[in-house]
This record gives sequence, structure tokens and C-alpha cells, in this order.
Amino acid sequence: MITDVRAPLEHPRPYGTAYEQMLEKVRHEGAYPTCEKADEAVRLVLGGLGRQLTGDERVDLAARLPREAARALTTQIPAAKPLTGSAFVNDLAARSGAPLATTRWDTGSVFAAVAAYTGHDLITRILHQLPTGYALLFGRAELTPAA
Repeated sequence: MITDVRAPLEHPRPYGTAYEQMLEKVRHEGAYPTCEKADEAVRLVLGGLGRQLTGDERVDLAARLPREAARALTTQIPAAKPLTGSAFVNDLAARSGAPLATTRWDTGSVFAAVAAYTGHDLITRILHQLPTGYALLFGRAELTPAA
């Protein structure tokens, strides 16, 4: 006797494979105990970045990220005036209720994964659009033009 009954998946994946890989990278970079903690950091930081980026950089970044990460970025309405890197971290800490040092760590961990997905050129374009202070969050030196 043949039946067409399909057994449900034991553990259905809540995310796509690309996002799971991104979460694993964030989990590793940030030394988070679980991917759920990494997911919280990704959503917080990319939501914040979505309030800062506009134009082609925002569109190009969303296109290169996994769908779930792109959604966290693009569901936010950009602010009228972007925050400096320091103010960005302060804003995320206030929104999450987490200590400033923890939020800075979360931001660096997520931005490291974002940089791996997007590549050097797009991160450079993003840094040119944003106010000062973001380069360090992306693990780069903050260079200022010569006078």
C-alpha cells in the first residue's frame, strides 16, 4: 500500500540558508552562545543602519544581504539627519536597553559580517555617505582628509 502522507520536518528552519550562514558568522565574531542572540544583534544593528542609509548605497546593501537581513535594514525609514558613529551606538543602546559596551560589541560583530557579504567597495561607499565614526565600527581606520 502506497500513501501520499508526508511527514512534517522535525525541525523546520525559520530562516533561509544564507541568513543562517550570516547568523553563524555573527555568532562566531561576537562569541554569542546561540544563533538567536546573533539574530537579535543583527536585527538591532541593521534596523539602526536602515535609519541612517539612503540612496543607492541602501539599495545595493539590501541586494547583497540575505533576505531576512535586508528586510531588517529596509523596513526602517531613514532619518532626516544621520547620526555620527558614536551617536548611532548610543541610540541603539537606548533602544535595546543594553549597556553601551555591549551595543558597541554587537555593532562591530554585525558590521564584520555585513562587510564580508558586501565587499570592500560598497563599504567604502557607505562610509563616504555616513558621518564620521562608522569606519571604526566596520573595523577600519577613520581617515580624515589632509588639510
